Amino acid sequence: MDIKHQLDEIKRGAVEIIIEEELVQKLKKGKPLVIKAGFDPTAPDLHLGHTVLLQKMRQFQQLGHRVVFLIGDFTARIGDPSGRSETRPQLSDEEIAKNVATYEEQVFKVLDKNKTEIRFNSEWLGKMSVIEFARLGSKQTVARMLERDDFKKRFDEGNDISILEFYYPLMQAQDSVVLKADVELGGNDQKFNLLMGRTIQKRSGVEQQVVLTMPLLVGTDGVRKMSKSYGNYIGITDSPNEMFGKLMSISDELMWQYYELLSDLNVSEIKKLKNDVAGGSYHPKQAKVDLAKEIVSRYHGSKEALAAEKEFEAVFAKKNEPAEIAEHHTKKNLVADIVSEAKLAASKSEAKRLIEQGGVSLNSERVKNINAKLLKSGEYMLKVGKRKFCRIHYKP
Repeated sequence: MDIKHQLDEIKRGAVEIIIEEELVQKLKKGKPLVIKAGFDPTAPDLHLGHTVLLQKMRQFQQLGHRVVFLIGDFTARIGDPSGRSETRPQLSDEEIAKNVATYEEQVFKVLDKNKTEIRFNSEWLGKMSVIEFARLGSKQTVARMLERDDFKKRFDEGNDISILEFYYPLMQAQDSVVLKADVELGGNDQKFNLLMGRTIQKRSGVEQQVVLTMPLLVGTDGVRKMSKSYGNYIGITDSPNEMFGKLMSISDELMWQYYELLSDLNVSEIKKLKNDVAGGSYHPKQAKVDLAKEIVSRYHGSKEALAAEKEFEAVFAKKNEPAEIAEHHTKKNLVADIVSEAKLAASKSEAKRLIEQGGVSLNSERVKNINAKLLKSGEYMLKVGKRKFCRIHYKP
């Protein structure tokens, strides 16, 4: 693929490329570039928002470049306090190994395993002497560190900032020095740390990396970033039916961001789809169905995706109940408690929010009061949103 077409694919969905001309010069060398992205080995429970970086890494693989999936196990062993009121728990070698195995099970549904190099930054950071760490600290100034938004805010408010926190961006940058990264990928909220890699590479005599930032995927509510805490997420371990239904619930406008950030279709193919929808020859619902099938197929298989499509049509197009409905037995009578207990909401507070928004019904009647209770023993059909059904068996 020529440089122009490579650049079109690389720029797809990106927020910013620093510096684009440097990227062009690297591509002109005609050899595979080293593409780096770092991940913490905390227990992964990934949703589609997490896979935006993985999709960009996959695109680089398809363009023939060398992808390094860097696991920050050194950070995990000492705990990471950055920007938090308390440190993350320190992980043992056994916990890290277990989490890495879970990572692999999930991420290689996106990345090509045969073209992915997995590295651990303990390989080099764990071997650095005290003098080497001191020299790393000498390559950046306190004034520059305080330019980072969260550091500046805490400093202005008189809150403590540990020296260790200053070292995290430096250690991430040292990863880029050791790997001789040509490109580092990250979310647009990680810009400061990514740029630190350029600075430390230059001061270490290594060619500077290009920084490519990606946006935070908007959740199913169409407003906020995808997050479990907001209840607007699509988990990659969600069932095929659940994943398909959630994807079909996004707006027609948001669908195109999902195509751009998550689909394997190339830029020209997506552009044609948009033109066909605009011209009336391709219905937006069908475009959404095709996107949902592609993503469900990636994580569950094409057979399961077709079954999920049929189930969706049966439940929502024909207004029928799903073929299989979960059963839940409870002694609780508060509806909000039951919604949470049956795992139809992430928490009791989310259950109350759903009730307030009119998203919960019992036996086809909308629940209007967050303190609503079941008044007698028996069986109830509980529905949350448009996709979640559960048969409740209540006996105090």
